[in-house]
Amino acid sequence: MAKELKDLTKRSENYSQWYNDLVVKADLAEQSPVRGCMVIKPYGYAIWEKMQRILDDMFKATGHVNAYFPLLIPKSYLSREAEHVEGFAKECAVVTHYRLKNAEDGSGVIVDPAAKLEEELIIRPTSETIIWSTYKNWINSYRDLPILCNQWANVMRWEMRTRLFLRTAEFLWQEGHTAHATREEAEAEAQKMLHVYGDFAEKYMAVPVIKGVKSANERFAGALDTYTIEGLMQDGKALQCGTSHFLGQNFAKAFNVQFVDKNNKLDYVWATSWGVSTRLMGALIMTHSDDNGLVLPPHLAPIQVVIVPIYKNDEQLKQIDAKVEGIVIKLREMGISVKYDNADNKRPGFKFADYELKGVPIRLVMGGRDLENNTMEIMRRDTLEKETRSCDGIEEYVKNLLEEIQENIYQKALKYRNEHIVKVNTYDEFKEQIEKGGFILAHWDGTTETEERIKEETKATIRCLPFEADEESLTPGVDMVTGKPSARRVLFARAY
Repeated sequence: MAKELKDLTKRSENYSQWYNDLVVKADLAEQSPVRGCMVIKPYGYAIWEKMQRILDDMFKATGHVNAYFPLLIPKSYLSREAEHVEGFAKECAVVTHYRLKNAEDGSGVIVDPAAKLEEELIIRPTSETIIWSTYKNWINSYRDLPILCNQWANVMRWEMRTRLFLRTAEFLWQEGHTAHATREEAEAEAQKMLHVYGDFAEKYMAVPVIKGVKSANERFAGALDTYTIEGLMQDGKALQCGTSHFLGQNFAKAFNVQFVDKNNKLDYVWATSWGVSTRLMGALIMTHSDDNGLVLPPHLAPIQVVIVPIYKNDEQLKQIDAKVEGIVIKLREMGISVKYDNADNKRPGFKFADYELKGVPIRLVMGGRDLENNTMEIMRRDTLEKETRSCDGIEEYVKNLLEEIQENIYQKALKYRNEHIVKVNTYDEFKEQIEKGGFILAHWDGTTETEERIKEETKATIRCLPFEADEESLTPGVDMVTGKPSARRVLFARAY
């Protein structure tokens, strides 16, 4: 049974299948009866809850508050911001009726044609329009600003090709929507929240990210600037892990949201929006996990330590129970989440395989000989190394080991990322390198035409213009495709 549990496709054989296998076998999520949607299972949701809790605290520490806005948006609202509606039109699910009735032939329920809505409602693909129609009622003067709202919600984008966590028709996320009196405040807000995302990715997810600004072609629909954090997965593809948008006055003008400034003049409000979603779960899985299953960073693991007893009889189990009880109490007092699995319905070998598959950072084992010697076997999930240590002071050792594992996972991912960033100067070099995967720094002439040509011919996109770059990357050069002048190197990759 334990062998079946761990029978994963190897990453080197089929990375995509490995990912799909792992999400299902580790009990994170599964396909739902609704095409393109997923069921997030308790273990997967426990990881998302930890992400949500930490991010929510980070948002509140920067002055943001939570609110909730309607799921359904009048179709006319989406029409008010032309670029916005064009960006989302093909992904919208539309509610046209509000009632069902039984079919006269007894075949089941049908849509009642008499219950047609006067105006269709859109299931939110994102909430800018409904929120800015609301902000109009909240804002009159500069004294009403800034508004710093966030909401935790679900959204619907009608995706045709889906993959659990990475791209589903319905997904969970947070979306911040802020209103400001000046352009400078709004731009600072958008960049500040991107750095919050970057800190979360690196300090909690142990995922190194590159921060930067998107090209005009890759911007959020309706934004003046989109800032992004980009991670590199183990197959060499990029994953956009979070975005923050400077919206300018576009939505304020679309919904006529004006305010009286300090000089008693009427002006339109400046806006931002920013969000991360359950796609972060995909980033977490693909950055760290291996052929044995999940590798979870301790800061996000629902179970940080699992303790498994190995015993010959009930009497020995009682003695181990008594010994372990004090250790469990001390670990919990340190704020460490620990599970003592003394259930008798699964063999120790099955438990070992299961917790390894689920990425529990530390496994402690106590058998009869350990009981006599006052020792425990410790296994760390990141390296699979084992050691036997005295129970005396083991709690402090485990606490320090969790931080060591967190740092080791990050450094391993950082090393991989840094080893897979290359510079190229010619299009032939680019085409050769893109097949190997990774990030490529290359010169670009700044035109959408060149960007689209590269995408069409190589399936690579501009991930961002990085904020942090060496002097050579910021030095003007020539576009690798057209030979035209280029202001700087930009970051390319194939992406999810």
